[in-house]
Amino acid sequence: MTQTAQTDAQVLVPLTTPEEVDQFLQDYPLAAVFKAGTCHKTMQGFGVLETFLQRFELPVGYIRVVDWRPASNHVAQLTGIMHHSPQLILFQAGEPQFEVNNWDITPQALAPVFQAHVPPRAEAGSVATDDNVEPYRRLMRAFLDGALSEWAFQDQYVNLFRDDASLRSQREFDLLSRLFGDPDAYHGGLHQLGAPQARGDLKERVQALLTELG
Repeated sequence: MTQTAQTDAQVLVPLTTPEEVDQFLQDYPLAAVFKAGTCHKTMQGFGVLETFLQRFELPVGYIRVVDWRPASNHVAQLTGIMHHSPQLILFQAGEPQFEVNNWDITPQALAPVFQAHVPPRAEAGSVATDDNVEPYRRLMRAFLDGALSEWAFQDQYVNLFRDDASLRSQREFDLLSRLFGDPDAYHGGLHQLGAPQARGDLKERVQALLTELG
């Protein structure tokens, strides 16, 4: 496959082996590799990237590091760039041009790079991200039905969110993070998040979120 100036759909390719990494970089002279980790940092980082992919034409290969470690190690060997996850590396003609990692994957970091190196789309595009919000829906329904107390719901929801490494859209990330804010606060104990009602009526907010998720 040869890269063209415009394509109808976002190219989002799983790279599970070193050979697939090499083929992807050969097929797409201008491309990026996104390394996905095992927690919500991946979800947040990909959400930021997704907003740019709607407006710019950039094929992306993604590596789920835990599952496809040889592919991840191959990228590190090719580039000489220390592994992080999440991690975004921009390639041109097979050579790394830019990298950004972890919480540094922000609109402020990506904007000048995309504007300088990546062609804009003729029309806004869509990205086929992971569609697996059902675990959140089930948890919210259980709480609204009275099967979970406020504290039990907060505990389970924050743990689910903290360990979620899905490739989600920015919209989904923003919606799912709205209930309890930064899940890293949970590492020191649930009390650090405060009472479940601290941000207003919890049932009302959960019902509103469930409605928005559809």
